[in-house]
Amino acid sequence: MADTTAPTHTAFVKKYLTKKQYVWLEIGAGRLDKNGVFHGLLDRTPIGGFNGYVHFAPIGQKPPEAEPERPDERESEEEF
Repeated sequence: MADTTAPTHTAFVKKYLTKKQYVWLEIGAGRLDKNGVFHGLLDRTPIGGFNGYVHFAPIGQKPPEAEPERPDERESEEEF
């Protein structure tokens, strides 16, 4: 049986808008072959705000949700 070359995963990157805020961008695809080697093919990369991390999610699955922002410690001290 021949190893299929169809992609099994979608590649996403975090594009940082600020120091803590980011959006996920789809940038390519990848697949896992029968030998356990992963092959990634990137179509594009974001300009600015890119740290090099690429997240591969199975096709049809979305990347992880962004963690909610915690209030600044200084703001909570001023409330009392």
